[in-house]
Amino acid sequence: MKILLLIVAVLLILISLLQGGKSDALSAFTGSNDLGLFQNVKERGPEKVISYVTMALGILFFVLVIIIRVTE
Repeated sequence: MKILLLIVAVLLILISLLQGGKSDALSAFTGSNDLGLFQNVKERGPEKVISYVTMALGILFFVLVIIIRVTE
């Protein structure tokens, strides 16, 4: 079970690194001339899939941690 947790953790790290940067949201704090704080930007295509996979892996990670903690 701990090996599965390790695999999920590594996959979660790798898929998080594949996500695109949210530089538009950070530009509001760095003094950029375009304040897009309340812009509604929708993810499309591969970005949406990567976002869903990241969320699923995160939920799976926490479920595995709880299962391991309860069973030990």
